[in-house]
Amino acid sequence: MNLFERRSTAPPVEHIQQIKRWVNDLLSLGDDVPISISQLRCHEPDCPPAETVISVMTQPTQTYKIHQSAAEVDYDAVAAALPSSAQ
Repeated sequence: MNLFERRSTAPPVEHIQQIKRWVNDLLSLGDDVPISISQLRCHEPDCPPAETVISVMTQPTQTYKIHQSAAEVDYDAVAAALPSSAQ
């Protein structure tokens, strides 16, 4: 087992920026609210091998999970992950 082995490549920076814009627009956030996008390995049963975690740095921090790699995330996946009141 190689602990330093990389199994997936990071999505293009442009796509991460697009995900952040979708979150910002759907939640009607100001430009001063930081949004973090992370791609993690999913260890939950019946979960795809990667998940995307969206953290909106408000007080308290809001966290949303999408069970896809960041490269696979599209507008519909972001809209489905956010609270229905945001749409």
